[in-house]
Amino acid sequence: MTGWREAMTAGLYGPGGFFVRGDDGPAGHFRTSVHASPLFAGALLRLVERADEALGRPKALDLVDVGAGRGELLATLAAMLPAELSRRVRLTGVEVAPRPSGLPERIAWRRDVPDGIVGLLIATEWLDNVPLDVADLDDAGRLRKVLVDPATGNESLGGAVDAADLFWLRRWWPGRGRAEIGWTRDAAWASAVERVRGGWALAVDYGHLRDERPAFGTLTGFRAGRQVTPVPDGSCDVTAHVAMDAVAWAAGTPYTMIRQREALKALGIDGGRPSMDLARTDPAAYVRGLAAAGAAAELIEPAGLGGHWWLLHSVGARARGSMLL
Repeated sequence: MTGWREAMTAGLYGPGGFFVRGDDGPAGHFRTSVHASPLFAGALLRLVERADEALGRPKALDLVDVGAGRGELLATLAAMLPAELSRRVRLTGVEVAPRPSGLPERIAWRRDVPDGIVGLLIATEWLDNVPLDVADLDDAGRLRKVLVDPATGNESLGGAVDAADLFWLRRWWPGRGRAEIGWTRDAAWASAVERVRGGWALAVDYGHLRDERPAFGTLTGFRAGRQVTPVPDGSCDVTAHVAMDAVAWAAGTPYTMIRQREALKALGIDGGRPSMDLARTDPAAYVRGLAAAGAAAELIEPAGLGGHWWLLHSVGARARGSMLL
């Protein structure tokens, strides 16, 4: 038996881990906004264009995708970029998996976040996979670390949580009961934001706030499109919702945090259906409009992807303020 953080690290990122296997990648197991529709990439393109304008159209504008999966988002954005902007944008995917075959040559691929970013850093559903430990109460009401058997997912209680874990829990997860100790996410996000010299860092993820922490935690697994018991043996995704206010505070820079539904509407995606007049004058366009409306509705559904949080940090004098509102 071992702690969940160690088990997740091995099961997700170790040899043969879920995110380093040479299969079809995360898209074969769970659906994110990136996989749902190119409308999501289109919204991010508008964000890239706003960043370019705010930064004075620099000679080189960085677009870095942390937790890039198989490069789907960057490949879609590369195809969407206007010609003039395309000549200046430097696309970089950050991922532990090897470079995907067929990825456009212009997209750089690396395991660590580059330094000196001027532009936009994006992390879509990355933080929820940063490994963390779990704590729970024993029969005497004492907080103890939860241990797990990596082969089966069976749990037991171990020793008392250490001082660093307890400090984080008292500040960010004050309720009694099972808790996911998120300081590792705080550190990961703060480190990524530090790599931005000027521009913005955007995290998109499902999460919760201090006053609404889930009483029983959120740790779960996904395999082949189905939610399953989390077993950290490399066979499935193991994920937990993000304490968004904690990671926001840890980065130490100004930020805006809103739901994806609000963010996408601010970027022009509202899920509106085309008018019936269009059905009479241009039936093909009407059908395309209906398809786009359906895709948009999935992205902004409050109980689904639309409930994700968008956390946008600004770095540097020219980046002050939010590009979302």
